[in-house]
Amino acid sequence: MKVLVIGGGAREHALCRSLSLDPDVTALYCAPGNAGIAEVAELHPVDQLDGDAVARLAGELGAELVVVGPEAPLVAGVADAVRAAGVPVFGPSKEAALLEGSKAFAKDVMAGAGVPTARSYVCTTPEEIDEALDAFGAPYVVKDDGLAAGKGVVVTADVEQARAHALACDRVVIEEYLDGPEVSLFAITDGTTVLPLQPAQDFKRALDGDEGPNTGGMGAYSPLPWADPKLVEEVLGSVLQPTVDELRRRGTPFSGLLYAGLAITSRGVRVIEFNARFGDPETQVVLARLKTPLAGVLLNSANGTLADQAPLNWSDDAAVTVVVASHNYPDTPRTGDPIEGLDDIAAQDAPHAYVLHAGTKRDGDKVVSAGGRVLSVTATGSDLTQARERAYAAVGRIRLDGSQHRTDIARKAAEG
Repeated sequence: MKVLVIGGGAREHALCRSLSLDPDVTALYCAPGNAGIAEVAELHPVDQLDGDAVARLAGELGAELVVVGPEAPLVAGVADAVRAAGVPVFGPSKEAALLEGSKAFAKDVMAGAGVPTARSYVCTTPEEIDEALDAFGAPYVVKDDGLAAGKGVVVTADVEQARAHALACDRVVIEEYLDGPEVSLFAITDGTTVLPLQPAQDFKRALDGDEGPNTGGMGAYSPLPWADPKLVEEVLGSVLQPTVDELRRRGTPFSGLLYAGLAITSRGVRVIEFNARFGDPETQVVLARLKTPLAGVLLNSANGTLADQAPLNWSDDAAVTVVVASHNYPDTPRTGDPIEGLDDIAAQDAPHAYVLHAGTKRDGDKVVSAGGRVLSVTATGSDLTQARERAYAAVGRIRLDGSQHRTDIARKAAEG
């Protein structure tokens, strides 16, 4: 099978790495890719928001499966254009991707499906914003209705900060605060059958101890030793399957990756948000533990044959990923700095630890930073303690001027 992956971040590098290890994949392409993906896939330039251009490229390459990684192309309808060209595609339609593209749409779907979530108000005027903030009180949870690359949510005890964020959005969802730990659970679906993956936990704040501004994610780990063993089964029954059924009932079936961001509250599991694609950095740790070859699973989703898929096979190992971010991330990150130490990790830490590139590019014979989150250093081990040790040992070999990373990824879970 010839596979084309769309995107150029660490999530796409994780997907490409897994696909490159799949014996059924005879050719692997990525557009536009990055410096790390170039080591496992053939790169091609493309405007990833241009559905016709992506469909054309898939045709030229003879791709038999297209995997759309990021949310923006999905919300722009890229999967529709590829499907219309007759190529199987892993990723939801533009209409179904609104589940991520609009927080208000997602709340409406959850209401129709009977999915447990936070009470919320959709606001478009300053008066509505003030009423909603008063109704819920602190801590305030304010979400931009549209796509914001993981940075559109403000959780704060400061009502003025909450109001300022709300006023800066065209349309905003203000909701009650959900207590308890957060869990990310991915599921692959063809619009009818839902196949949950293993849960992970990510770390959104920039600094240790969950301090600092929200980011796209600074690290993740899997499995979750503290979670109820029945969690996946429970979420499949109360959240994932009802949501997929509701979207199909509405005539907008969801095929691809359904990501549920969950809060394990004192009153039970509640959905914080849905995403319409693999999450970054959770994908890095979930795929590190998946032993079933990936391409066939994604193709079954694309072809509507997921009911024929054998149960997934998972490693008992733990996985930890630590994000190395550039100077001043998430504000105005500095780019163009050379990255050193990658060869040292390949020589000394493989196969238990490896580097997935996020914001990188090649500049002559050097690899340089080209984004806010630059690298996802991922490691596996017999338990979280060993996986953490291996991940941080590898992080210690990286030299990137002004770079930052959290030192506490998975620490609490590893200590039990």
